[in-house]
Amino acid sequence: MTIANTTINTPSTMSGIVLDEPKQQITLSKVTLPIPECADNELLIKVEYAGLNSVDALFATTGFAQWQYPHVLGLDAVGVVVDAKKGVYPNIGDRVMWHASLADQGVLSGYAKVTNCAVSVVPNSIPAITAAALPCAGMTALIALEKLDVADGEAIFIDGGAGAVGQFAIQFAKQRGATVFATASPHNHKLLKKLGADAVFDYHDKKFCEKIRRELGPQGFDAVIDTIGGENTVRNIELMRFCGRIACLKALPTFEREQMFRKGPTICIVSLAGAWLAKSLCAQQKMSFMSNVLLEGVASGEIKVPQISTVDFTADAVSAALQGQLDGSFTGKKVVKISA
Repeated sequence: MTIANTTINTPSTMSGIVLDEPKQQITLSKVTLPIPECADNELLIKVEYAGLNSVDALFATTGFAQWQYPHVLGLDAVGVVVDAKKGVYPNIGDRVMWHASLADQGVLSGYAKVTNCAVSVVPNSIPAITAAALPCAGMTALIALEKLDVADGEAIFIDGGAGAVGQFAIQFAKQRGATVFATASPHNHKLLKKLGADAVFDYHDKKFCEKIRRELGPQGFDAVIDTIGGENTVRNIELMRFCGRIACLKALPTFEREQMFRKGPTICIVSLAGAWLAKSLCAQQKMSFMSNVLLEGVASGEIKVPQISTVDFTADAVSAALQGQLDGSFTGKKVVKISA
């Protein structure tokens, strides 16, 4: 194809990392696949890096109702636009980042397609590998804070502060003027305080709740970002003030009716996938807007990115990296360097 006197050739096939079937011990395969065919409003992108997230690992074990197998995994990516219809922005040659649709084929492949309204152009000052660590975790943190409507002077509790979502949430909450409390393993306390957390607690501590109340006072948290779920959600609501707000990233547990009446919480569900599953063009465009906020924060130095480790583009390496996501055995972000 020729655009502005520049010829860009793409192959007819590509490599991809696929899930043949969901199971608890994640076992992926590397296969040869056809290059995706794009609709008029879609971009064909040569993928450079794909960021791994806990949601990738979760669905590798459970599957997803709309998947057909083998299914290409991966939701976060950065790459260069190699094909687009005339008049469709971004332009061929632009480097872009995006969070892909959970229902469609993923981005752990040589090429991927995506609706043009959902991508953001990556500035030259930000390395591609850094941008690949931003979309899912960064946008989840921004959506959670928006749903909670965190205001200057409020106290927010971020459960799981050392995870990528938690690290972004701490920084953006401080930008909003909140007092930030978080949980983490002791070896991550220094990191979270450097990011802006006012107080960090060891979630293994048997006197955890007692220490929080001593630090916070009797009023309870105004807002909570709950990245863990399960019984932690019940405990976190107990730590909130009456009519406090909680943003939940995991499925809700069963609540006791008495607690709901006594605490009167506002419970919000955070779902990036919903923008695609609901076929909401506005929500997809909003993902692009949030990506721009992330890129601007990183470019200015106001937002620090979690520590990145690179994963080889092999079935074994990606399988092991996703298994590590389930085990919670690392802090930071794992990013796959895609090779042809």
